[in-house]
Amino acid sequence: MQSVADRVKQVAHSRSSVLLVGETGTGKELIARAIHQYSPRVDGPYIRVNCGALSEGLLESELFGHIKGAFTGAVDNKTGRFEAAHAGSIFLDEISSMSPKLQVKLLRVLQEREFERVGESRTIRVDVRVIAATNQHLEDEVDAHRFREDLYYRLNVVPIYLPPLRSRPGDIPQLVQHFIQRYAKENKKVIHEIEPRAMEWLASHRWPGNVRELEHTVERAVVLAIEPKITLELLTPSSHLGQRRPRTGKKDPVDLKSSIEQLVQVGLHSPRSTDQTLYDHLVGGLEKELIQQVMRECDNVQTKAATRLGINRNTLHKKMQEFGLAEGE
Repeated sequence: MQSVADRVKQVAHSRSSVLLVGETGTGKELIARAIHQYSPRVDGPYIRVNCGALSEGLLESELFGHIKGAFTGAVDNKTGRFEAAHAGSIFLDEISSMSPKLQVKLLRVLQEREFERVGESRTIRVDVRVIAATNQHLEDEVDAHRFREDLYYRLNVVPIYLPPLRSRPGDIPQLVQHFIQRYAKENKKVIHEIEPRAMEWLASHRWPGNVRELEHTVERAVVLAIEPKITLELLTPSSHLGQRRPRTGKKDPVDLKSSIEQLVQVGLHSPRSTDQTLYDHLVGGLEKELIQQVMRECDNVQTKAATRLGINRNTLHKKMQEFGLAEGE
């Protein structure tokens, strides 16, 4: 993370686009704000847009604005986020979810610094620093023809990768102390310490939700604290007091052969639909679950999942369609 901080300070003074890449919860928005705050644009606006939260039509209007009567419901003129961000920065989160039509309009803004509101022919010019973020591998999206290659290179001028929290456990103690101070102040509490076994649990947990999950866990502990210290019980309120052991990240060894035998026994006697064969009932269910878990493990990137499974990507794609699974990338 020190290298990330150094990169932020290094690129903040340029006008170049920045692409933040990292899992959900790694703090991409915090880094985007830091880039803006270290830049000469600090006195200008900082505008955030979640591209994955809006439909194509709404997102187009949100980004570029519209004029009265441009479409049903457009009862007045609307200033778009790009126009509002003039002389400042705009943070486009979940950029990979943007439709091809809007990708073309965004490319023009990056190249020409101009656009038109929806329903208007007048061209608006802006001076905006674009910071984009994604939890997907955009190279794979380009290969799949879901993301424009020219836009990818325009956004990826300065890439910054944010590693997941599990790969940097040494950061956890400092983050914990930071969040304790913040939420103790917000809740007007005095927290003097965190007991050793509580810190041990925090340091050994895998944190699938990354920094965001850690923050919420510490916030809950501070809110629930009665004494001026954080205990293990405050971090794991659903467990029986003192009975939950700190996680080590290691799982007990599994006897695969016995597990398979048990699975078959359960499958032989479990109900199934009349048009489903016993083979599909057992093997199909196992195959579907395997694909789902490997896709999650590979951040829903089909290329990585196919490699992990040892099968062709096209084969994986067909299997996902067969099982009715949502596209991962």
